[in-house]
Amino acid sequence: MLVIKNAKIFTSAGRVFEKGDILIEDGKIVDVGENLSCNQGEIIDASELVVIPGIVDAHSHIGGFGADMSDQDLNEMTKNATPEVEAIYSIDTKSPMFERVIRAGITTSAIAPGSGNVVGGLVCAVKSYGENIEDMCIKNPIALKMALGGNPKGVYGKRNQMPMTRMGIAHVLRDTLIRGQEYMAKKEKGEESFDLGMENVCRVLRKEIPLKVHCEQFDMLTTIRIAKEFDIDFTLDHAWGASDYYDDIAESGCKGVIYGPIGVLLMPGECGKIDIYSLIELDKRGITCAIMTDGPILNPDVIVVQAGEVIRFGGDIERVINMLTINPAKIIGIDDKVGSIEKGKDADLVIFKGMPALDTNATVEYTIINGQVVYNKSNPK
Repeated sequence: MLVIKNAKIFTSAGRVFEKGDILIEDGKIVDVGENLSCNQGEIIDASELVVIPGIVDAHSHIGGFGADMSDQDLNEMTKNATPEVEAIYSIDTKSPMFERVIRAGITTSAIAPGSGNVVGGLVCAVKSYGENIEDMCIKNPIALKMALGGNPKGVYGKRNQMPMTRMGIAHVLRDTLIRGQEYMAKKEKGEESFDLGMENVCRVLRKEIPLKVHCEQFDMLTTIRIAKEFDIDFTLDHAWGASDYYDDIAESGCKGVIYGPIGVLLMPGECGKIDIYSLIELDKRGITCAIMTDGPILNPDVIVVQAGEVIRFGGDIERVINMLTINPAKIIGIDDKVGSIEKGKDADLVIFKGMPALDTNATVEYTIINGQVVYNKSNPK
């Protein structure tokens, strides 16, 4: 048994304990509250420390992209739509990126194919620590990745192939979904042979998984329009410029906005409007909002820095902590296991010295995954 005592605890489940305890056994949270009785097991005295649920990064490429982006094993750019491929097969669990995210307090990442293709493939949710990918994977698939804008244009435009334009991107996306509908109809009649890519598209059409769409500025409207046309679920990932489209997003039925990262190269029509403050208004309008790293694009520590920017623009600390924890867990469909400190959930926790997103010098003291201390600042492995 592991016991955390005397901590300020943000549960991401509607309660904050000023001086609380957490009991952990067999990798699960047994209890959380004040003055809990326990006289056995390892005890972490967290007096004057802050505990939050393990951070969930809802959009990442760690283990599949090299730290310098030279190795892009998550970009199958042989054709503009590859719904048949799965991110899980490109994840190197021994990558040093996993150690980096652990030190930043990120305990789970949604690892997606890159954005070189309009349709990139299936996304999976993976814990930051474990023996192998089967041990670390929480859920596969969680979404089908798609990308609009400059990334697929930049890949295929140079080849003089579709899509060279946003018109072409919208066509590839719509055509893929139409082919999925036709495949599903023929399969019901026994007239269609098995096609793995179309099977994955049908998961989206049946609303088993959402589209996870790389999109910014007015590309978000394209996503919303096509999703409405096919009656499918979707998330808006990156979402730079969301402040121009509050009404459209709020009325779209979007499963969530996964914002970020901030601090990247500014490009007109793409990353030119860095408005992370938009999360405050979207949150007020009932949109589930999360903050991403897009790792390894930026250092994983930046996820907390970005949360601090939301605070700086007036965000409520408890709701912003939720954007790092329970909200991304809900968006990627794993909130039954992680994202909050509640009885029965996986014991994934981060212990900070200082208030994350509020204190600029807040540091991770412990990272705990499945009840195991996988990082201890005072005794790093």
